[in-house]
Amino acid sequence: MFNPGSVAVIGASREPTKVGYTLLKNIINSGYGGKIYPVNPKADEVLGLKCYKSISEVPGEVDLAVIAVPAQAVIEVSEECGRKGVKYLTVISAGFKEVGGEGADRERELVGIARKYGMRVLGPNCLGFIDSYTPLNATFAAVMPRKGRIAFVSQSGALITAILDWSIKRGIGFSKIVSLGNKADLDEVYFIQAIGEDANTKVILLYVESIERGREFVNVARQVSMKKPIVVLKGGVTEAGARAAMSHTGAMTGGFTAYEVAFKKAGVLLASNISELFDYAIAFSNQSIPAGSNVAIVTNAGGPGIITTDLCLRMGLRLSSFSSSTINSLRSKLPPAAAIYNPVDVLGDARADRYRSALDIVLSDEAVDGLIVILTPQAMTEPVETAKAVIEVSRKYLGKPVVAAFIGGGAVGEAAEMLINEGIPCFDLPERAVLALSGLCKYRGYLDALEKAVERYVKFYDVDSSRAREIISIARSDGRRVLLDVEARELMRAYGIPVPPASLAKSEDEAVDAANKMGYPVALKISSPQILHKTDVGGVALNVNSDAEVREAYRTILSRVSRHAPRAMLYGVTVQKMVPRGREMIVGLTKDQVFGHMIMFGLGGIYANVFRDVSFRLTPVTPSEAMDMIKEINAYAVLRGIRGEAAADVASVVNVILRLSQLVQEVPEIVEMDINPLFVYNEGEGCIALDVKVVFS
Repeated sequence: MFNPGSVAVIGASREPTKVGYTLLKNIINSGYGGKIYPVNPKADEVLGLKCYKSISEVPGEVDLAVIAVPAQAVIEVSEECGRKGVKYLTVISAGFKEVGGEGADRERELVGIARKYGMRVLGPNCLGFIDSYTPLNATFAAVMPRKGRIAFVSQSGALITAILDWSIKRGIGFSKIVSLGNKADLDEVYFIQAIGEDANTKVILLYVESIERGREFVNVARQVSMKKPIVVLKGGVTEAGARAAMSHTGAMTGGFTAYEVAFKKAGVLLASNISELFDYAIAFSNQSIPAGSNVAIVTNAGGPGIITTDLCLRMGLRLSSFSSSTINSLRSKLPPAAAIYNPVDVLGDARADRYRSALDIVLSDEAVDGLIVILTPQAMTEPVETAKAVIEVSRKYLGKPVVAAFIGGGAVGEAAEMLINEGIPCFDLPERAVLALSGLCKYRGYLDALEKAVERYVKFYDVDSSRAREIISIARSDGRRVLLDVEARELMRAYGIPVPPASLAKSEDEAVDAANKMGYPVALKISSPQILHKTDVGGVALNVNSDAEVREAYRTILSRVSRHAPRAMLYGVTVQKMVPRGREMIVGLTKDQVFGHMIMFGLGGIYANVFRDVSFRLTPVTPSEAMDMIKEINAYAVLRGIRGEAAADVASVVNVILRLSQLVQEVPEIVEMDINPLFVYNEGEGCIALDVKVVFS
């Protein structure tokens, strides 16, 4: 598609105001060297090229057809393309899924025709695509981008046109630009995979409002991320934004948490706005990936140096600790008033030679992985000469990325342009420079994590998946989608997750008998598929210590629940053995409509919904991922042991996470689960799932 031997423009027009005119003109003006065939039944010639009445009249093969006719005519034209043997269709026309109703039906028919003839479709409702190396501009955009190393794949065509116009002024070049439109056939997964093999691309940018093939996206993006960075800007992260995204392309959007978790597993960087997206891109397209996250700062102004230091630490970077040799060299080359520790302040009267000395010394330090150069225009400052010094020194240390912040207006404009032209990202504010460098360092961390991800997934053989499916089947035959307490506990036992002894009692006598068998003290809990939060309706009694107390608790629970939840179906009361208190954690599962099952770990008990101190991963989960989940939460300090407390049995928590991960791989109809609380005891003493809720499809 990116390098076709021939292109037909169906709907080519002689009128400059028509999309078909601009498409054909752009293909011609882009320098495309293949055959170009305008198609229009009402014209004999367009822009100096012979025009054909239909695609079937075109002599020879056609690799790519760019279609710009009214939506109602697209189906007939596509059928003709199929009979002609066209390989790819780029459907510019709108009026499909994005308008709903007949448009959605029309889009399904378009895909059906493509399947029938073995064609692939970009769009519909798209701007088209550009390959600056072929070269081929098959869009109706107003400009052709400069040749560069950035590929941009976008679900919004209008965003592409705006970025193209902006990029010309900024001197930013692109290798490929693709407008996805409605993604009726070809989507971001295909293009990430293809561009991952493109030698002309160093970084892939992606703007998406929705991803339909979630698991395929993660698998492909993981593979490509090992070779080159992928940076994503996700539209529709708020509820209102998601609604707008649905109306834009007719696409469903998943929850943003799921996207964040999926991007992390895939090694994909997430940008929060357009500026971040391209600040990352500029750095990746020109600078090397650092060995680590230790950075140095060289500045001629104390205030910006301090601000940059704060920004670095806030964005997860570490300030390098210089060696004694570096410190001594800086002391010998800089004035006595200069700051020779990181950040290095060369002082406001620094000329280019002083900058050069400081940069060379700092970059030569083995503890420095990357450098931020800050310049503010003062009376003695030499912006252009300093820029030359930055370029010269950076070439000596190609494995260490250098970014700059030349703060100011006209006084630093020429110097900033010089740096950009030489491949050194130069920004007008320090926060943008820090962000760009942090992106490079973050990607290094992702690469390290992806390389470790060859670790095998654990498979437990002491589980009973047949019993698990049987438990759900019995509940489903009862017309339920929620397991009762005793069923949920039985499910946990089937997968080797410890639970307290428990029994379902349908009368006071049965409750007393169960309590005597397991021994006092016990807890009593209402058993109803409609009541997930039992304490809210008075459905729990703890520390029950005698037969008489059991009877009283049984009656009280039924009375309270009948009053607070009169329509709930009551199956009885669960009698459960009381267990010693442990650290209260939560382990949960949810099934996202796009990416599948996610597992959650965090601080549990009654505060779970208040503090929301949780971490997520897509399943299946490796032991390393499970351990990282535990370490990510703020409450990890509690598990490690504070103020003389013994450390918690973290290994037993990892075991629970891995077993639940396997459970939903083998019993995927589970859509929600909470173990809250999971009591975690001291090291070597294990953990126990106290309360378990399970919802299935």
